[in-house]
Amino acid sequence: MAKTIPVIERIMGANDQQALANRARFDQAGVKVINVMASPGAGKTSFISATLKALDGRLRIGAIEGDLASTVDTVKLQKEGIPAVQINTGGGCHLDANQVAGSLDGLPLDDLDLVFIENVGNLVCPVGFALGEHQRVGISSVPEGDDKPYKYPTIFANIDVLVINKVDLLPYLPFDVDAFMRVVRSLNPDIRFFPVSCVTGEGLEEWATWLVELAGDN
Repeated sequence: MAKTIPVIERIMGANDQQALANRARFDQAGVKVINVMASPGAGKTSFISATLKALDGRLRIGAIEGDLASTVDTVKLQKEGIPAVQINTGGGCHLDANQVAGSLDGLPLDDLDLVFIENVGNLVCPVGFALGEHQRVGISSVPEGDDKPYKYPTIFANIDVLVINKVDLLPYLPFDVDAFMRVVRSLNPDIRFFPVSCVTGEGLEEWATWLVELAGDN
């Protein structure tokens, strides 16, 4: 057991070095990158698709899709005109910086303003691995319940932005938004919230405006 910690330190150190290299490549291309993390079913792909519609051509968007298997989400985004590439982890519960680096030649980075990295659906592993992103965005959906910050505090403490998705379901489900936000802020006082609905469009214009400002901050 004494050798476990040095091995983990080497793995994380190598990942962090590759993440820095990824970041340098993004910065050179003038593209902002967002690492999107959420549980399965929170609506990551639908949110990216709704974001594209809300932006209405104001930004050029690309995507890196992370899943254990399949290209379902990548195909969905490609059909909407988004340059998108797939990373299949083959059972891995998160993306790492090396996987992201290997996918970048599949994107026209110099012709994009913003890239979404849709991480593997998981509330534990993804937050531990830097990918070279500029912002970390978590998504919590109303059907998941408002107790997730108690159960998975690490991810809520280590993201920059939290999207509360599917707010159109609030009249039908027991989700206390104010209490939820108070708990999250106790873990992460500087976090920014965006309550949205991909069905009704609520909150998406505010989110899109923030993205335009982020992309213009070069």
